[in-house]
Amino acid sequence: MSENLKKLTGKHGFETVAKHLVDDCDTELFKELVEKDDFLFDFVKENVAKRLQNVINETNYKNLLPFLKYYSPYYEQVIVSNLVKFADEDLTDFMLDRFENGDLNEKTYCARYFAYVKDPLAKEFLTKYSYCENDDLARNCATTLAVWQDRESFENALKKLESIDDFEKFSAVKFLTAYGDKTAVQPIINAMKNSGMAENIAGEIPYLESIFEILDKNFDDGLIVLNYIINGLGEILPLACVFDYELFDVFEMLSGKAEKCAVVLLNAREKFETLTENDEYLFDEDKDTKNEIYDIKKVLKNINFKELKQYVTQELRDDSPFVFTALELSDDVLAIRELLKSDNQTVILKTAEVLKNLGSFDETARTVALLKVTDINIKAIIRAL
Repeated sequence: MSENLKKLTGKHGFETVAKHLVDDCDTELFKELVEKDDFLFDFVKENVAKRLQNVINETNYKNLLPFLKYYSPYYEQVIVSNLVKFADEDLTDFMLDRFENGDLNEKTYCARYFAYVKDPLAKEFLTKYSYCENDDLARNCATTLAVWQDRESFENALKKLESIDDFEKFSAVKFLTAYGDKTAVQPIINAMKNSGMAENIAGEIPYLESIFEILDKNFDDGLIVLNYIINGLGEILPLACVFDYELFDVFEMLSGKAEKCAVVLLNAREKFETLTENDEYLFDEDKDTKNEIYDIKKVLKNINFKELKQYVTQELRDDSPFVFTALELSDDVLAIRELLKSDNQTVILKTAEVLKNLGSFDETARTVALLKVTDINIKAIIRAL
């Protein structure tokens, strides 16, 4: 860390360095600042943003333009708000050009700029980059279109939820989450139920509507979303999300309704035991996240799971959204074997694998399974078990 950056982020000498950064357009210092995003505490970055705000004025604001090549969500607001504050036709033309021809960092700042400066010429680029692979740029485009109250883009995203392409479907979910219209929650949940990326989609939903709100509106749907989130934690979804999802409070609330959500709570108990018993999951997490994971585990341990085991068998049926979870949790061989007669070939395959792990996949079971299976790949796997 350079001496100037130490001062800019520290307690002494920051005024002079902040003024130098903007007045002298020190792009190298700003680049270094952005590169340290992951290593600086949030409150430090907030302080830096305030320090920059205090030195930006009508004589030096154009010095911010070279900084657009280095994107940071922590300094986006202070940069964009000041560009907007002093915006004129020439500046907006410059931003339109960067939106069209600039790099991804510049485009990301530009997408935010046009949330305030509603130039219709930006619509083409906002639409174009709404589904790009850069999450920051895509999110900024979606949120700006929401500010513009552009319903065409919203309706198009809802249509994309019906796509057979899971990646296109997931891109639509991310757009709708950023757009922020809660009427999209139910269509997103419906799309999640028929997606091979259900865990990814479930992980986005609480950013649009909390798990508590979903449970309150439709308890079963809320449990399905929660169950996919549990499945994804540590594998697909980062563990720090437990704070965003309010999982401690969610499980504490559900512990009083244990019989109605036995499978989900049993699944959660196993997941959090796995997370705390394997160092690979918690090794890189900060202290707060580790403590939260252990606190959630304590909440789950206070539930009487012996009584809940009986409810797992009830979910061993084709039409249960928790059938795959129940298969993982159940040790009732007779009930499990019945699913070999399922009309769902994926369920049959999962059932065969579970029986194999339980040491109960005999030739009779194999024959029953193969009778219903037409998919050659699934047949090959079952024969090889």
